[in-house]
Amino acid sequence: MRERIAILDGVRSPFCKAGGALKNVTADDLGAIVARELLTRTGIAPTSVDEVVFGNVAQPAHAANIARVIALKCGLPDDTIALTVHRNCASGIQSVTTAVQQIRSGRSSIVLAGGTECMSQIPLIMNAKMTALFVRLMRARTLGKRVKTLASFRPSFLAPIIALQQGLTDPVCELNMGQTTEILAREFGISRSEQDAFALHSHLKALQARDNGVMADEIKTIMPPPRYDTPLQMDDGPRDGQTIEALAKLRPYFDRDAGTVTVGNACPVTDGAVALLVASERTAKKLGMQPLGYITDWEYAALDGSRMGLGPVYAAGRLFDRTKMSMDDFDVVEINEAFAAQVLANVRAFESKRFAEQCLHRSHAVGTIDMDTLNVNGGAIALGHPVGATGSRLILTVLKELKRRGGGRGLATLCVGGGQGAAVALEAA
Repeated sequence: MRERIAILDGVRSPFCKAGGALKNVTADDLGAIVARELLTRTGIAPTSVDEVVFGNVAQPAHAANIARVIALKCGLPDDTIALTVHRNCASGIQSVTTAVQQIRSGRSSIVLAGGTECMSQIPLIMNAKMTALFVRLMRARTLGKRVKTLASFRPSFLAPIIALQQGLTDPVCELNMGQTTEILAREFGISRSEQDAFALHSHLKALQARDNGVMADEIKTIMPPPRYDTPLQMDDGPRDGQTIEALAKLRPYFDRDAGTVTVGNACPVTDGAVALLVASERTAKKLGMQPLGYITDWEYAALDGSRMGLGPVYAAGRLFDRTKMSMDDFDVVEINEAFAAQVLANVRAFESKRFAEQCLHRSHAVGTIDMDTLNVNGGAIALGHPVGATGSRLILTVLKELKRRGGGRGLATLCVGGGQGAAVALEAA
């Protein structure tokens, strides 16, 4: 048998709505904060970390290869190699599976993995006309030519390109993520009331987890700039006093006329970061550490981008086919809540023999999800979805929950913009 790969421990920042408490913290600083905290908590010496792999989607211009920037900012030596990975929403899972592959290949013993995203700082981009004007202005060699160039300016040149909007739109199927979810809502007959009820339940579970101190174990308190005087200890997405009546009042956002997806039954745009230490079981024993848990196996899958939300059932189906696991093997399941309708569509697809036959080329359904095991501490509708970090958060959340339960197995899975899915099987130490 292959040696088990351990997640030694993990920590994350509070997840905060974009434009809010973390808006002034860059993605590289967020990553460095949680990485530094993780090294402190575990007592792992910076010189013991062989490699850093971090997921990030927005790829900030000021921090090219953000994993390397994080490595240096958190105090790792100059000779620490670092790699940034990008698989859209699964970037935080990709960082961990890449770490596992590096360890199994013998190239690294301890890898700092994770994900980070400051969606607040995803920029507005100048359009082609304004860019062309600046180019002409730089090339103008005389005052007359500069004046003539400036005179060609028109107010329409200032219309920005919203990078966030572009990033959430599939350039192949030409649909944004919300529009693809409307397709699933119609295909699986998921009503607006079902979506709102699921969203409310996500908030209630997150609030209960917060009030019971469940989330405090995985969150690092941050003192955000510019004043550094207010400790940020918890996610700011879970809404106290959320009601089904308030959710029902929200208008559809992606299909104004006939849609069912609203900002209330979808995840918010979010800032946040997660760090995990990955090592072989042998290394964990050598360090005298009890791991948080182990990554058993994983799979990625691809599908039609217009139905990208079904990525979890595609990826989990492949994982189960190869490993002979089944849904009954898992005590807790995390499906990222990009949208309520997307999660509910997966729940129905998982248990559908017809879907399995027609779409997955299986003779039987992937498996029925016990809703009491699903996202037991709330999901991204309440907590938020910092795209490059969420995959790592799912892994951390599953393992922390299994530890609280005294053992067991967990499944972490999510859909991926552009038409992919990821699924990871985990077990407690």
